[in-house]
Amino acid sequence: MTKGLIFSSAIALLLPLTAAIAQTPATGPLNDRLTGDLTPVHDPAIASDGHDYYVFATSSKPEPTGQISIRKSADMVTWQRVGSVFPDIPEWARHEITGAKGIWAPDVSFANGQYRLYYAVSTFGSNHSAIGLATSPSLDPAAPGTKWTDQGAVIVSHGKDDFNAIDPNAFIDRDGRQWLAFGSFWSGIKLIRLDPATGKPSAEDKTVYSLAQRATPDAAEAPALLDHGGYYYLFVSYDFCCRGAASTYYEIVGRSKDVTGPYLDYDGKPLMKGAGQIVLHGQLDKTHRWRGPGGASILKIGDRAIIAYHSYDSQHGGVPTLRIASLGWTADGWPVAQP
Repeated sequence: MTKGLIFSSAIALLLPLTAAIAQTPATGPLNDRLTGDLTPVHDPAIASDGHDYYVFATSSKPEPTGQISIRKSADMVTWQRVGSVFPDIPEWARHEITGAKGIWAPDVSFANGQYRLYYAVSTFGSNHSAIGLATSPSLDPAAPGTKWTDQGAVIVSHGKDDFNAIDPNAFIDRDGRQWLAFGSFWSGIKLIRLDPATGKPSAEDKTVYSLAQRATPDAAEAPALLDHGGYYYLFVSYDFCCRGAASTYYEIVGRSKDVTGPYLDYDGKPLMKGAGQIVLHGQLDKTHRWRGPGGASILKIGDRAIIAYHSYDSQHGGVPTLRIASLGWTADGWPVAQP
């Protein structure tokens, strides 16, 4: 997931926007109320079956055995670990990506009458990577018939490719077309069209669209798409994860009228040239406790949007920790994470 070092001083761009957001309710911000099994959580994918909430996360040590941890909550506040998706890395992925130690950056969505979980298998510093797909009739591990069935590879990248097939995010646009955004370093964030029936690449549109890119060393990864107010919003993690409290990760956003781009920031600058409007940043944390926020996923609940992400807890050895915030919106349509 990491390759070099970049830091942006663009934190000041967020400040004029925050004043336009209403205060959070008296119950207090979600992040102040979270409790339960919150660590280690890296690259959380938040989902709901209409009854409960679930978070799927990168396989992390020293968690119990199993790949892709599952956490469940009835209220989005108290979380309990309830198992894993796989007992181990699927055989096809272990054969394709020799040396892989775990499964990274899951993404969960509902399409074609089933839950789809996209996941990534790779090794640090390499773009020989693979995105796989598993399906299940239910999110709840305790529900009768719940079983994640692996469907194999979706897309594989090799050294000759200019992209990295990790950090997937499935998305259905307002015309019903299905897409998969992905990417980390190399030439940045990509988008491919999916076949709605299979959840795998479309035979109709084989284009690999480019959505966001930064100058070398290309520190951009973990895309998440959101449809809101006539725009498509692309959230991306910039800079560096996986360094504990020294991580410099932060979350940016751009928007476009077309799902394939171009995505622009608040000042009209393109994400394809390294721009981005800041949504999450360690420097916005007044306590100075939470470092490197990123690896985000978005959950829409009616007209409300929730952003789940990880931050490194500087008060507890830099352990990656689940964080959740509501997204507010400025008068001119830019998302701001409620503190």
